[in-house]
Amino acid sequence: MAFSSLTTAAPNVNPNKSFEVTPSPSDSISSLSFSSKANHLVATSWDNQVRCWEILPGGSSQAKAAISHDQPVLCSTWKDDGTTVFSGGCDKQVKMWPLLSGGQPSTVAMHDAPVKDVAWISQMNLLVSGSWDKTLRYWDTRQAQPVHVQQLPERCYALTVNYPLMVVGTADRNLIVYNLQNPQTEFKRIQSPLKYQTRCLAAFPDQQGFLVGSIEGRVGVHHLDDSQQSKNFTFKCHREGNTSTEIYSVNSLNFHPVHHTFATAGSDGAFNFWDKDSKQRLKAFSRCPSPIPCSTFNADGSIFAYAVCYDWSKGAENHNPATAKSYIYLHSTQESEVKGKPRVGAGRK
Repeated sequence: MAFSSLTTAAPNVNPNKSFEVTPSPSDSISSLSFSSKANHLVATSWDNQVRCWEILPGGSSQAKAAISHDQPVLCSTWKDDGTTVFSGGCDKQVKMWPLLSGGQPSTVAMHDAPVKDVAWISQMNLLVSGSWDKTLRYWDTRQAQPVHVQQLPERCYALTVNYPLMVVGTADRNLIVYNLQNPQTEFKRIQSPLKYQTRCLAAFPDQQGFLVGSIEGRVGVHHLDDSQQSKNFTFKCHREGNTSTEIYSVNSLNFHPVHHTFATAGSDGAFNFWDKDSKQRLKAFSRCPSPIPCSTFNADGSIFAYAVCYDWSKGAENHNPATAKSYIYLHSTQESEVKGKPRVGAGRK
């Protein structure tokens, strides 16, 4: 017997046979954002970098450009015209990078603590940033001072915008809903339907509600209208074993831009596609050997991008610098995976 057959086989880092984006960041990846105008993908990472690739037909990728922050970068978003990227992080600022014109990045937002999430609100021509300093700040990128500062009850962990709906998740399981036509007033404050810390949010495509994901392998589907509360439900996901003894965080929620089904990605290294209306999982993918901290669909939903890397959820003792590598993968979506379908056996409603 050959000695090599006795050694444990290395885990398959790409069990779903996805396309790999290269070169990959040198540290864990914190966010992925696609331009709405072209297949330009931006990734932010803990190595202080913001990188952009062009995704070419056939799944290959070409590195376009990169910029640096002074500290780890936590979040990113594109301006709606597809020319400009915003990135925020531990240096307490948001940089605006006119990437396609080759311009230099400039600081357009400042906070008193790390910036956890950002969104561009095209209807208002404003940037909104959420921070661990317990504020939301709205910015006209031509002005040094924020247009408005909104106090939050706690640190911002996640935010989602689908105008006029914005939902902000903070520490202590607060979910604050805003109608952006009147952004200075809270529309509604909700205690999360999930019992554990909020990790991610996604506004419904029809703006009638939102998804919330928690660190305890669970997703809540929540409608805003008081008459629709009977439609609210939660479900378990990203768990291992028959008794769900191993429970992992749900790190990312993304609605498909065409079919309005959604993806979840988790620290178990798996991603799944779901249909909230028929309450079923459309497709379960094979688990990667490391967590998936972030994911996103491209503008037409033909590509699902996801990062695979250590997320420090099991502390430093589970981090091996020799084997720790960060990957960005592209899954080419099939219509059968992302198109909603009625539940088998469900009668006509």
